[in-house]
Amino acid sequence: MPLPYRWLTSLMTRCGGSHLLIDCGEGTQIALKKKGWSAKPIDVICFTHYHADHISGLPGLLLTMGNAERKEPVKMIGPRGLERVVTALRTIAPELPFPIEFIEISEKEQDFSVGPYQIHAFRVNHNITCYGYSISLPRAGKFQLEKAKALELPVRFWGLLQKGETVEFEGRTYTPDMVMGEARKGIKVTYCTDTRPMPVIAREAEDADLFICEGMYGDREKAAKARENKHMTMYEAARLARDADTREMWLTHYSPSLAWPEDYMEEVRKIFPRAYAARDGQTIELRFEDEEQGGTEG
Repeated sequence: MPLPYRWLTSLMTRCGGSHLLIDCGEGTQIALKKKGWSAKPIDVICFTHYHADHISGLPGLLLTMGNAERKEPVKMIGPRGLERVVTALRTIAPELPFPIEFIEISEKEQDFSVGPYQIHAFRVNHNITCYGYSISLPRAGKFQLEKAKALELPVRFWGLLQKGETVEFEGRTYTPDMVMGEARKGIKVTYCTDTRPMPVIAREAEDADLFICEGMYGDREKAAKARENKHMTMYEAARLARDADTREMWLTHYSPSLAWPEDYMEEVRKIFPRAYAARDGQTIELRFEDEEQGGTEG
């Protein structure tokens, strides 16, 4: 449940004017307002599962987006039953000026491409169907000027090849691989909550620039409760991050009984030193590895 000093868990990514939201519990749009961010540019909303603390804020968010005169479609991705659940919630938000496109996940792992994002959904272990997500920005290889010159293809076509398009010119076909180097490391964020530890989670977090993971309980005596309710302790999350050797981990999705997450971080960092207790509004600017990295803002 939300607390007076802490909202429910959700994530927003922003890239090139396109916003992506994972989960939308009660108060999500208030948290966005406090951050100074707008809901209008949200192009895709991913849902981990359909417990109320992850979706009950959706009707209000949609109404806010509609009042901001959004016209473009909004894509929604989630486990099977997505359209049925959202349609029921929209009883109190029946008229919107934009269409909603539903994409229901049918496999244990599934890939989607939306705007600048490559989205990989992977099934986790909760007491209802639940998915984690890896959100990636792929990065093409460098443009090889000498290769382009050797093809004797007019310069006006080079940009099309750089964008990944195929060019037909004077009876010949030119493909991007003729002028582009090997793909470079992109940016990846892995997000996982409401689950027991699973090998697939560590596998997904292996090459993540940021791994955001549930840390429901900090008290070690709550381990049995975590197992019973299909959640994770902070220490289980830290072991996943250690196994993955991820670049950085933020803990989130705290139990209402966990008032001060930072109190447990000394023990957590003995398992994985690059672990942090996330706070409302915490952000980081991720850049490609040969660019200057942005800082974290609380």
